[in-house]
Amino acid sequence: AGDTLLALPSVGLHTNGYSLARKLFFDVAGYKVDTRLDELNQTIGATLLQPHTSYLPALEGLLDLNLIKGLAHITGGGLTENIPRILPEGTGVQITRGTWPVLPVFKLMQEIGNVIDAEMFRTFNMGVGMVIVAAPPDAESIKAHLRKHNETVYEIGRVTEGKREVVFN
Repeated sequence: AGDTLLALPSVGLHTNGYSLARKLFFDVAGYKVDTRLDELNQTIGATLLQPHTSYLPALEGLLDLNLIKGLAHITGGGLTENIPRILPEGTGVQITRGTWPVLPVFKLMQEIGNVIDAEMFRTFNMGVGMVIVAAPPDAESIKAHLRKHNETVYEIGRVTEGKREVVFN
């Protein structure tokens, strides 16, 4: 408990949540693939086909330094299900909402389908592609390294005592 959670941003859906996205955009809202929405600044098709970010170039040098205690790739299951997979027994995490920007595509889908927050955070990455767990003194070094590699990084929460669950506040 006490470790820091750092987040690397996603650029979109990152290969997960397409069934719900398709239902919301095409079935519920009645949009077409070539529908251009101001909120997205591009077509729905381009938004859904946004290439997945590779974090390897930015993380490569860090892995040898043994500063990272855990990495969670935020895929299917969102933050809610992916972070607990890397937590030791007896720990959980507390994530502070608003510490990173939620991408417009997620806000739009939530509006269209009136989807509750819990479902959004369980289905989508919500703008977070990778979570790094580090001791607080190492978090600053990690942030500096990532920024040198032109990577945006957000401090989004802490590891707490708990039952391998994510609590949002």
